[in-house]
Amino acid sequence: MAAYLDAVPFSGIIRIRDMMYTVDRPFRLDQGDVSFDAPDTVKDALVSGVAENRTHYVQTTGIPPLIDRLVTKLRERNGIPVDEAGEVMVTSGGIHAVFCACHALLEPGDEVLMPDPEWPPAQGNVAGARGVAVPYPLHASRGWRPDVDEMRRLVTPRTRAIYVNSPNNPTGGVLSHDDLQAIADLAAERDLWILSDEAYEDFVFDGGPHVSIASLPGMYARTIPLYTFSKTYAMTGLRLAYTAIKDTTTRNRFRKMLFLTVANTSSLIQYGGVGALAGSQHAVGEFRTELVARRDLFYKGMIETAPQVFSGTPPSGAFYAFLKVNPDWRSPLADAPASPSWAMTEFLIRKGRIGCVPGVDFGANGEGYIRFCFARGREELLGAIESLRSIL
Repeated sequence: MAAYLDAVPFSGIIRIRDMMYTVDRPFRLDQGDVSFDAPDTVKDALVSGVAENRTHYVQTTGIPPLIDRLVTKLRERNGIPVDEAGEVMVTSGGIHAVFCACHALLEPGDEVLMPDPEWPPAQGNVAGARGVAVPYPLHASRGWRPDVDEMRRLVTPRTRAIYVNSPNNPTGGVLSHDDLQAIADLAAERDLWILSDEAYEDFVFDGGPHVSIASLPGMYARTIPLYTFSKTYAMTGLRLAYTAIKDTTTRNRFRKMLFLTVANTSSLIQYGGVGALAGSQHAVGEFRTELVARRDLFYKGMIETAPQVFSGTPPSGAFYAFLKVNPDWRSPLADAPASPSWAMTEFLIRKGRIGCVPGVDFGANGEGYIRFCFARGREELLGAIESLRSIL
């Protein structure tokens, strides 16, 4: 019964979290969570929601005050031609949005072209909907961007969709307008859907503003863009995300999955989202500026501390350092795993108290790399660097 789920792997991130809870005074660079606090407008809205008894059932797709603001945001900031409020739906976090989208689109055996490396729950949700993830490589030499001609050769009669993640987790690669247009042309040519994960839309550091592929001519009709409050507003634990779907049939399937999984996203959290959008957006700019400083501090420290072990260039977006491990490095641990990524990960956690995630957990193309989150506080980043210095 449900044996197909046995083939859906747990992300290594779960194993690492368990390991980190056994470490005294850890440096939590393993989890993609910012150290910032949510803006006061979010907290005030949550408190007001409690006082106003916003604790009952609400609309399955989202409360009107939030939906109306999201429509405006999607039109004005993302350039997506949303026609009406009914096209926008709220979910309980980004993973929930990906889950609903996969079940709204896929039949058993349908193939989805997936970036490699990529955030593990993306592949997991494709497999959970009985689809087949077909990896397309992201190339370090291209700033962790794909070769669209390579992607084209992977398309088969079973291909249903292309998964796009820009800025990318774990690499921080950002797709250019030309990249997105080439992917859009491929989707139109082969009649494919696009699942566009834009969780890090507000953290593009180099190369201009974020571009939503659904804003390109004709693409909204075949795109499910996915957004979240988690990173932009430091609301990771509150679980709030959203999408917009033009196609009526697909939208109704997505809405059905919403009802079958949560009935409605938490009413209180949705009012927190209203507070996030209604308040000043100044904090978002401050977060971005500080993340650039932390990125540069962390890269400089890591490369200077271990130039013979780690290498890499600062990412253009998101907030992860995806560093290459020197293939000649050997773990001093007697029981070191065979995987170079896992060997380094276990060494850093067990000997240095430094949380990180093996690159191979994000796909075969990530083997030999390690992901660190530099969105933690400067003191924690510097502590991790000093710990690295002591163990190397």
